[in-house]
Parts: sequence; C-alpha cells; structure tokens
Amino acid sequence: MTDRFAPDSRSLRRELSGNAGLRVVDEADTVPTVDAVFFDLYGTLVDIRTDETSAAAWDALRSALSDCGVTYAGNAELQRRFETLAQPIRDAAVAAHGEWAEPDLLPVYAALAGECRNDDAMARSLAWTFRQASTSLLRVYPGAPELLARLRVAGKRVVLVSNAQSCYTRPELAALGLDRAFDRIVISSEVGVRKPSPAIFRRALETEHLTPDRVLMVGNDERADILGAASAGIAGVYLRTEISPASDSQVSAHAALSLAGPDYAELLQYLT
Repeated sequence: MTDRFAPDSRSLRRELSGNAGLRVVDEADTVPTVDAVFFDLYGTLVDIRTDETSAAAWDALRSALSDCGVTYAGNAELQRRFETLAQPIRDAAVAAHGEWAEPDLLPVYAALAGECRNDDAMARSLAWTFRQASTSLLRVYPGAPELLARLRVAGKRVVLVSNAQSCYTRPELAALGLDRAFDRIVISSEVGVRKPSPAIFRRALETEHLTPDRVLMVGNDERADILGAASAGIAGVYLRTEISPASDSQVSAHAALSLAGPDYAELLQYLT
C-alpha cells in the first residue's frame, strides 16, 4: 500500500501481539489500498453475553415499570404485552424492507409505560434497564481501541456497521468508550434493515461517499459480515471468535483473510 502508518506501526503490532497473544504475518503480505474499514461490533470488537429470556431481565424491566406507575402481575404477563406491542412493528418493517428488516423496538418500551410517562427519555431508560439486566458480560477485546485509533491516524475512515437495537448499542458504546472511536456509526435498527442485506452496506457506502472496491469489512459472522459485504461488492476479513455462529467454519472460503480470534496484530499487518 502507498499510504502506510507512522514509523511506530511495528511497535504497535508488537504491543497488540503481546497484549492479546496474537501473531504477526509476514511483511510481504499486501492488500489493495482501502480508504475505509467497516467493522462489525459484537464478536469483532466487543465480547458480550446476553440472555433476553432471563428472569432477571424481565424482573428488572417490571420493577422499572412499577416505579413509573405501571404494574404487571408477573413476567409472563409483561412478556406477552411486549410481544403484542412488538409484533405489528415487526410486521410493518418486513412489509417495508423484506426478509432482512430490522425494526426499531424503542416504541415498544414507550408503549409499555403507557400514558404515565410516554416519552423518549423514559423509553430509553426502560430499554437500557432491560439490556443491562440481560447482560452477563460486556468488554472490549484487548487492542481494539488502539487498532481503531491507528487506522484513523493513518487516514482510513473507520465505520461501524452493526446488527443491533440502537437503544441498547449506543449506551454500550458510550459505556465502553467507543462512542467516539468511529467516523460513522450505522446500526440496523436505525437503517431499518440488517446484515446480510446489501442495503445496510450500501447505506454506509453512500453516507461516507465510498466505492466498494476501496472498502474492507471486518466481522465474525460469515453470512452477515462476509457474504453480506460481498453482496455489496465489499471484500471481507473474517475473525472466528468465541461468539461466531457455531455453524461457521474456522476459515471462510469467501473472505480475503481469515483469522483465529480478534487477531488485531495480523489484521493491522494485513492493512499496512
């Protein structure tokens, strides 16, 4: 590539390798020059474990609703109400966007509160309460913030392209210190469609005024991230992490490069 990192890029690779037990590829490895790198979030930059069926999550939501004056007899009743409110939103999204529709479910939380406090702030508070209670692990993979920072210093656009509910993910990005790590954040619930649809990748390309041949997608889900990006003309790097789909192979035949785990040292080597 013609536009390389600052002279200390090798030391950064050594630092990442030392922190995360990563290996560095041969210096001769090259890729076509890219103007931007698109990143998936969960399983690519962030390790997470959630269980939205857990009693703890529904207990927390029911308690928060009780605090604002809305009472549900039990979790089963609350879950039924949630699904009753969510289904027409999901149906409308599918009618508008097809198979890979991603509705924004924040209005469900607003409706759960009823007319007691039917406002955006309350809805976001309820959604965040539920998300926190359903999450048993949330951490940034070692070296991820440094990788994103170095790419930006090198003049690469760094764009998040995530399948997620914005009301969960934006607070998590802030909590993890990643909310300012990207030049652009593209979340499926805000776009209305999720990966592997090419539409979400095209939205990211359009907003950043990029062409597919000048972009690389990095993700841990072969179907969503690698094949989805390919359907929009974008090459991909596959990271096989602990929360990659169980059906994914260790190496993606469709990716330009496959790595074992969040191997940022080798990814950085590949990009420099």
